Amino acid sequence: MSGCRLKFSDALIFMVALSCALLTASEVSAKDFSKPTVTNPRWYPSYHIAAPSGWINDPNGFSYFNGEYHFFYQHYPYDVKWGPMHWGHVAGKDLVHWTHLPIAIGPDKLYDASGGCFSGSALEYDGKLWLMYTGHVDLPVPNKYGTNRIETQNIAVSDDGVNFTKIDANPVIYVPADKGDISANDFRDPKIWAHDGKFYAVVGSRNKAETVGQVLLFESPDMVNWAFKSIAAYAVGNEGDMWECPNFAHIDGQDVLILSPMNIKPEGKKFLNLQQSGYMLGTLDYATGIFTHGKFDLLDYGFDFYAPQILQAPDGRCIMIGWLDMWGTPMLEQADGWSGQMSVPRELHIRDGKIFSTPVRELELLRGEKVAYENLTLDKAMQLDGVRGEVGELLATVDLTRSKGFSIELRRSSTERTILSYDAATGLIKLNRDKSGETLTGEREVKITPADELRLRIFIDRSSLEIFINDGEAVLSTRLYPKENSREIVFVPTQGALHLKQVTFFSLGEGIAQPK
Repeated sequence: MSGCRLKFSDALIFMVALSCALLTASEVSAKDFSKPTVTNPRWYPSYHIAAPSGWINDPNGFSYFNGEYHFFYQHYPYDVKWGPMHWGHVAGKDLVHWTHLPIAIGPDKLYDASGGCFSGSALEYDGKLWLMYTGHVDLPVPNKYGTNRIETQNIAVSDDGVNFTKIDANPVIYVPADKGDISANDFRDPKIWAHDGKFYAVVGSRNKAETVGQVLLFESPDMVNWAFKSIAAYAVGNEGDMWECPNFAHIDGQDVLILSPMNIKPEGKKFLNLQQSGYMLGTLDYATGIFTHGKFDLLDYGFDFYAPQILQAPDGRCIMIGWLDMWGTPMLEQADGWSGQMSVPRELHIRDGKIFSTPVRELELLRGEKVAYENLTLDKAMQLDGVRGEVGELLATVDLTRSKGFSIELRRSSTERTILSYDAATGLIKLNRDKSGETLTGEREVKITPADELRLRIFIDRSSLEIFINDGEAVLSTRLYPKENSREIVFVPTQGALHLKQVTFFSLGEGIAQPK
């Protein structure tokens, strides 16, 4: 104990150590630490980031270092279900072709040994890649705050972007529960950035009553010595009771807080997922640490998108990747030895007071064979020759001056289909997966701005769809579990003729190593 640098009280250190000892005696020694293998690749993605096997959830540490993009993710390599968190790791030069690298960090210190290395972020500084993550420790008895866990922020550093060392000064940030209405129970997911010669971190939090989500702001001169700055922003009304995975960004001259609030109540047909991910536009006053902002809005209106992380890329783009899954939903790929995948990278811009997200241009590098049609008028359901597949990219432009309603049936067979529909009378685009394949059902919708045409760009992978509407005005994303022979794409007029200005389909190549 004498060599431990933790700043807990002696009694608390003892409880933490006891917790780790109990875990070692009752669980770790009996645990099978062999890794699962992918036994069936039927739903494994062709070009979305996924682990070689085992469980993944939140994106972490999205960064650029030594000429490569680095992307980390919450990972439990020893089972297809959640376990003590590690950071999985991929890297690549173009945002679409990724190489698996060794696990970056795992639970091996007193401050992260039981729950693991929870979410965090990365930043290049002084020629090194710095990770800041949440160390999570479960306690056998409540601490002085009455909680059964401790969450602290910690640093790991790498010279080469592959091998990381946790610094001796860890933990570098403790929960400032005595600095205001701040819960000691939930304090996680730091996002770090540099501004005017200083470093800043936002950390997800909630109030002591655990009824109001908030983010805390910290400041540092050197990435090691951190000081609490403020409760930068907090929920008002139906904005969630815990704010997870905060990101702070500066996009097109505008400050943006991206966050994943927990337990927002449904409002009609909005906020139907178990948890939400969205954003607030505003202004951060670095002197006071207060973020003055507008309302919360969603980043994705589909079924599956959570805990996104952004990268302010060297070329100035703000790029976002999210977890293309949702807590509380069946993950049928677990039967095949893996669980979870990421979204395609999305470039963020602000137009008309809201975020637009579009697929990054590098995704065009995956394009293979092309099939294209122009100026089609359909009076009945039709499958166009060459427009089909379980992996591909579909682009379609609909003339809304002459088309009042239609649907596109994706991943279709005689028994399965996922239906994207539009109704001019309501302006609603709906995504229905009641017949999409195994287990998953339900419908999501979004209302679009009236216009003379509707532009769709749809990314199809073996167990996912990502639908970008009108150059990023809205996005609908979902997982699905169809049979491999459900490959058809059918255009269906529903209110008179369907007038298509253009339809283009590309086959897409692989972006991630496939299971052997």
